[in-house]
Amino acid sequence: MKVSMHALSVDLFTHALGNLSFVLEKAGANAAQRKFDPAVLLAARLAPDMLPLTRQIQIAADIAKNSVARLAAQEPPRFEDNESTLEQLRARLARTIDFLKSIPASALEGSESRDIKVPIGERTLEFKGLDFLQRWAIPNVFFHVVTAYDILRHNGVDLGKRDFLNAGRDW
Repeated sequence: MKVSMHALSVDLFTHALGNLSFVLEKAGANAAQRKFDPAVLLAARLAPDMLPLTRQIQIAADIAKNSVARLAAQEPPRFEDNESTLEQLRARLARTIDFLKSIPASALEGSESRDIKVPIGERTLEFKGLDFLQRWAIPNVFFHVVTAYDILRHNGVDLGKRDFLNAGRDW
């Protein structure tokens, strides 16, 4: 059985972002239980030179939607970076997942050899589609998803590996 670019991108990213939304839901419940304003978590970071939770989630969503759009040779939707609550961040993740699910597998057929260009500041990175997905898009999405998880865990949200991998669903 051949693994498709759709499975490696859309399916993988929707699962990861869905789990991230579940983790945010748990963060809100944890803040309510511990009686503190969940907005405190939005500004939390692991180190002074790292981006806060809000930006980690925004970037994870943006890289997922922008990467799949590039692979499908489509223009991705643009989202303003103005979320200020856990609920708004979960809504952004839901919008991203909806966009990803709107991309049919046929749009990604042949994308493994498509030329992909990623502007980074004054530079432009150039890849073939499969290399882009394996070496840039997937690692970047997971870097930001894991960092968001770690920020919440570091701040006392009761999370474990199961939350990260399976969003509380029965194994």
